[in-house]
Amino acid sequence: MNICVVGSGYVGLVTGACLADFGMNVTCVDKDEGKIARLLDGEIPIYEPGLEVLVAKNRSRGRLHFSTDVGAGIDEALAIFIAVGTPPREDGSSDLTFVRQVAEAVASRLTSFKVVVTKSTVPIGTGQMIEKILRDGGGDSADFAVVSNPEFLREGSAIDDFLNPDRLVIGSRDERAISVMLDIYSPLRTADVPFVVTNVETAEMIKYASNSFLATKISFINEVAELCERLGADVEVVARGMGLDKRIGPQFLHPGPGFGGSCFPKDARALAHIAREQEMRFEIVETVMAVNERIKLRMIDKIEAATGGLPGRKIGVLGLSFKAETDDMRESAAIPIIQGLLQRGASVRAYDPAAMDTCRDLLPQIDYAADAYDCANGADVLVIVTEWNEFRKLELRRLSALMRRKVIVDLRNLYELEKLGEAGFAYHSIGRRPVGAGGTS
Repeated sequence: MNICVVGSGYVGLVTGACLADFGMNVTCVDKDEGKIARLLDGEIPIYEPGLEVLVAKNRSRGRLHFSTDVGAGIDEALAIFIAVGTPPREDGSSDLTFVRQVAEAVASRLTSFKVVVTKSTVPIGTGQMIEKILRDGGGDSADFAVVSNPEFLREGSAIDDFLNPDRLVIGSRDERAISVMLDIYSPLRTADVPFVVTNVETAEMIKYASNSFLATKISFINEVAELCERLGADVEVVARGMGLDKRIGPQFLHPGPGFGGSCFPKDARALAHIAREQEMRFEIVETVMAVNERIKLRMIDKIEAATGGLPGRKIGVLGLSFKAETDDMRESAAIPIIQGLLQRGASVRAYDPAAMDTCRDLLPQIDYAADAYDCANGADVLVIVTEWNEFRKLELRRLSALMRRKVIVDLRNLYELEKLGEAGFAYHSIGRRPVGAGGTS
């Protein structure tokens, strides 16, 4: 089967590579000539573990192609996946300009039956909008069907999420389109992945409801963590005790500096906006977003308390991306935290295994280190913001010799309290008691 994936960003590139790995003949198209040129040269424009190998494998076997010719890609394909950006507007709504452009391009070339699949995260009602564009542009003889097939990819583990998903959602009213989608995803049916087949609007809502609920769990445990600090409880034990309840589960009950990335903040804001358009307030989601912003700012106060004041302090920051195994800086907690530290008179030296090139444009006023130990050299406090694996087993003796003051603020709870206390560090984490000296001078 020939498939065209329009948009070669994060979702489009992962989708195209994985569908090619299923045995499909896939063409990924993008109007960005520079991006396509890099892909044709074997250069992957995003950081995602395993993606470079998967792309190279399927290109070498002749199943994965890259092009800037959207028209040719549409002409040759039975299924066209829309995987373009839907950036947020100031009011929280999604900008569907690129989705409309793809729909218009398809409408102008409807010479045979096409299945048009929205893979991008789009508000409820977008499927109906696409149908109208195709009907108006394609004429009375236009033969097409629209499908909502939302993605549930986590950055850093996107390939595994695509190839081994918790569920596969297909939204369509057209039996031919549903049959095509079941054929495309037949390897997942063989692997007993649960399929949810519904209408377009329900499929669109599943995506927003899922991400907003996961964001709710994160904000909830972060507020529990703050209460634990005030009462002397241990949030790690609380989270484990909660997560063992099968009705709750342990996922996303990990305290930290707040959620970020391209999905949770954008999708939660969009769901709140959709509710307002229906003359309703989605109060839980609105509160989740407000809590998330407050949690990020609370981290600055936490660092200041650990150091006994920020003016003149040298702060080492480990981790810049919003999560490990990605270079994505969108909505990263590191940005407001570092900006707050600078505003309060501290200087910052940072290190991240993947995101420093991206971050240099966002935060040009800080220094960038060669590695974690270079980052710690001369620091009054070392702050762990992102949970990269290489930060989990730092050599404490080496840190002790390098740092001006032995203070660590761990915003990801990577270390055991006793271990840091025994090493002579003042150690401050999230939702747990501090250990060691107070860290003040």
